[in-house]
Amino acid sequence: MSEITTELVRQLIQSQFPEWKHLTITPVDKSGHDNRTYRLGNEMTVRLPSHERYASAVQKELTWLPVFKPYLSLPIPAPIAKGEPTAEYPLPWSVNQWIEGSTVTVENVTDLNTFAEDLAGFLIELEAIDASQGIPAGIQNFHRGGNLAVYDQDTRSVIDVLPRPYDPTLLLEIWELALAKKYEAAPLWLHGDVAVGNLLVQNGRLCGVIDFGTMGVGDPSSDLVMAWNFFDDRSRDIFLRRMNADQDMINRARGWALWKALITYSWNEPGSESSNWGKWVIDVIIRDYKSL
Repeated sequence: MSEITTELVRQLIQSQFPEWKHLTITPVDKSGHDNRTYRLGNEMTVRLPSHERYASAVQKELTWLPVFKPYLSLPIPAPIAKGEPTAEYPLPWSVNQWIEGSTVTVENVTDLNTFAEDLAGFLIELEAIDASQGIPAGIQNFHRGGNLAVYDQDTRSVIDVLPRPYDPTLLLEIWELALAKKYEAAPLWLHGDVAVGNLLVQNGRLCGVIDFGTMGVGDPSSDLVMAWNFFDDRSRDIFLRRMNADQDMINRARGWALWKALITYSWNEPGSESSNWGKWVIDVIIRDYKSL
């Protein structure tokens, strides 16, 4: 597959949507890992999966985002058109409505407690949407909403080689607690990747949620990882209480956060931004767990 560039996007637009060929095309600063995103004019974005394993998300979003939209009080991507594969770019792609806002940081949020309330409110709305015809969690969304045990080997292998001062016994205790009680309630809709890069802020408040590529139906605990990888102690408590998360749900959510933090810390270059982020989250999880 050709490298995704502004020129490639221009060729795709010219050949498939010539009515938009006069519009400017500019890369979005924080484009994400699973997709490359480009601004098309002032009101649209072009979104291209970065690998074939993310390609199924295109049709999934085209199908389900219009269904979700009436039930959600915050803006989400509105699909406008589906792009077809070509010889140069052999995957489906999409054109969506642009949503104003900046990706969230601790600095651009006015109040973490209010942000926790806002995010929980959005997720509660999402979970309330009829999930009976939804796509079950599994390979299609990297098991978000499924059984966390699929990542047991990855997690244990990282814990085995973590350097001091990490206590492998303590980390295994946290991990095994996450696996101890499976989700048994009715499957609910989940976003699948509730992370800073997919949450938009304007005037210090949550103003939109993007990238539903890993959506599915199942156990929504994986949507609660922001409790440890973004919120502080007070806002974490507000978020989990607002989500009405019982202890088993919290244990599983903490396990999802721990798995991602461990592999991000261990599988990236030491001292890199990603590795440092993983270490920071591990430390937050340990401190929070010890405070219980």
